[in-house]
Amino acid sequence: MEEMEEELKCPVCGSFYREPIILPCSHNLCQACARNILVQTPESESPQSRRASGSGVSDYDYLDLDKMSLYSEADSGYGSYGGFASAPTTPCQKSPNGVRVFPPAMPPPATHLSPALAPVPRNSCITCPQCHRSLILDDRGLRGFPKNRVLEGVIDRYQQSKAAALKCQLCEKAPKEATVMCEQCDVFYCDPCRLRCHPPRGPLAKHRLVPPAQGRVSRRLSPRKVSTCTDHELENHSMYCVQCKMPVCYQCLEEGKHSSHEVKALGAMWKLHKSQLSQALNGLSDRAKEAKEFLVQLRNMVQQIQENSVEFEACLVAQCDALIDALNRRKAQLLARVNKEHEHKLKVVRDQISHCTVKLRQTTGLMEYCLEVIKENDPSGFLQISDALIRRVHLTEDQWGKGTLTPRMTTDFDLSLDNSPLLQSIHQLDFVQMKAQPRNCDAIHFQTTKASSPVPATPILQLEECCTHNNSATLSWKQPPLSTVPAEGYILELDDGNGGQFREVYVGKETMCTVDGLHFNSTYNARVKAFNKTGVSQYSKTLVLQTSEVAWFAFDPGSAHADIIFSNDNLTVTCSSYDDRVVLGKTGFSKGVHYWEITVDRYDNHPDPAFGVARIDVMKDVMLGKDDKAWAMYVDNNRSWFMHNNSHTNRTEGGIAKGATIGVLLDLNRKTLTFFVNDEQQGPIAFENMEGLFFPAVSLNRNVQVTLHTGLPVPDFYSSRASIA
Repeated sequence: MEEMEEELKCPVCGSFYREPIILPCSHNLCQACARNILVQTPESESPQSRRASGSGVSDYDYLDLDKMSLYSEADSGYGSYGGFASAPTTPCQKSPNGVRVFPPAMPPPATHLSPALAPVPRNSCITCPQCHRSLILDDRGLRGFPKNRVLEGVIDRYQQSKAAALKCQLCEKAPKEATVMCEQCDVFYCDPCRLRCHPPRGPLAKHRLVPPAQGRVSRRLSPRKVSTCTDHELENHSMYCVQCKMPVCYQCLEEGKHSSHEVKALGAMWKLHKSQLSQALNGLSDRAKEAKEFLVQLRNMVQQIQENSVEFEACLVAQCDALIDALNRRKAQLLARVNKEHEHKLKVVRDQISHCTVKLRQTTGLMEYCLEVIKENDPSGFLQISDALIRRVHLTEDQWGKGTLTPRMTTDFDLSLDNSPLLQSIHQLDFVQMKAQPRNCDAIHFQTTKASSPVPATPILQLEECCTHNNSATLSWKQPPLSTVPAEGYILELDDGNGGQFREVYVGKETMCTVDGLHFNSTYNARVKAFNKTGVSQYSKTLVLQTSEVAWFAFDPGSAHADIIFSNDNLTVTCSSYDDRVVLGKTGFSKGVHYWEITVDRYDNHPDPAFGVARIDVMKDVMLGKDDKAWAMYVDNNRSWFMHNNSHTNRTEGGIAKGATIGVLLDLNRKTLTFFVNDEQQGPIAFENMEGLFFPAVSLNRNVQVTLHTGLPVPDFYSSRASIA
């Protein structure tokens, strides 16, 4: 709607049209503005003199633009009425809309009549401010031009739509903004008042509710004015003259002016012209759409030209800045890892403090209670409870067993930064060496090089966009800015993480690739080369990538059973079913030693959740370990079992309760899987000969809720045991 506003403004005054009239050239003017730009013509140019000499053909005569010399092709911003002997030369002015208007030599006399009724100077001439066609008015003056009632209606609707919001008419205190209007009730309602006073049922269901703006137009808009004939002001238009292309009344047909012309019904021509206008608008809409797309293309070209210019002129600075930026980013990443390690160590120690504090409080309370019981002098009463107290004391003492009073975390930060490969690369940084050529042969050398060496240039790894996360690596590269030979594709190669041979991990046209499934705590070397139909470029410089030492992961909603419920950034899970459902971790392991823990947040009605590892295609609707794709320990409140392929082994006493911690240790170096409950190993080594890709896994029902803790180091006692072995 806002783009239409310029169509609704007069080219002379720049305001919305007031009582617009239609000029023969189809442009519009306010009546007052039309009178303001009238000029007087010589007698020899009057319609009467032209008709007397036989040269006049209509009531309105267009002047010869070449003879009048109103403006030229190379318009300098000024026009004149040089063709009139009686009219002085008048400079052309600019209207608020930016078009040229031709003001009269003398201001019009003041009058109390309306612009349409006020007399106009004899032999007046008017020039359209938009197309600059000039015509001489007849005796009717401005009354001879038809009124544009349609334009008045459009302006009315536009101004109504831009008006302030309407208020509800039924609110008791502060009226709210109206959302609808009932055309039958003629009342504006807000949503609460509409639901209370105008429910959509019964007889009110037939009422028509419209938006407030539409209702305002239907309420306030005056009855539509009927267009009358310009020659017979008391007659309405009833027919359409096909030859003159204008509505006419019956008197126009009877008096002979249009008697010999072909006429058609006004309603039929109205519908026909509406259809033609709609079809024409479709074509114009297509052109407008193409123009918008073309403008987007041009703007993109401007942006691309600017980017290419900056890159071409400041290539060296940009590359050096990118190296510095990449170093700063890497510095921030390494600092983040140090902070993460700091937070993790603090969390583990604080959790152990909290756990130990609770257990100590319980132990102290039991001790004080036992001391009070010992003071009793009633032997029979004492013996009734002594056996149970003795068992509780021994059980509590066992809970303070080996490992409970051992810190789970060391205070040292086992992080070391190896910057020697990067320093070596910086020292080797240099320009590409080329054969020296005479200055006057630069162009020839360029063409010869292009013709004789069509192999693509060596790609450049964009260090600021290369990074690792967990066991995945993202690499990005580009062609050198001054390269003139296009590349059809690229080949990305990585070694095996142990300094072995390179292997292809990607071949294609993209300049960025993410490689998943790498080994944790491993160092990989990466390089890339370009190719086209002629051959393959040299390898880029080798980039060294270090994967994470420990795994940080969460549960995977994408592979879980539909009954699993996730929360806490997918670290906490429960289930909506009474049956066991399986959920996997997002990260798989095929190499190295990995340890994670799961705490029991809720444990009702003594269920038996299962913890362990599984293949990606494990069954999700049964307990973990029921098929041959999972290796698990399931445990209740008293004991546990190991299970694989529905085979139960190694029953072990000791169960879980709310607050318990289950540890899972997957040692793929020794190919074993071991479980822990509250920092104590649960039974023997659960499974051996573990080979392949394993995902952390849990199965549980609605009686259990657990939270996953990752990024944990291998327990110290296991590390020492492994070193001894």
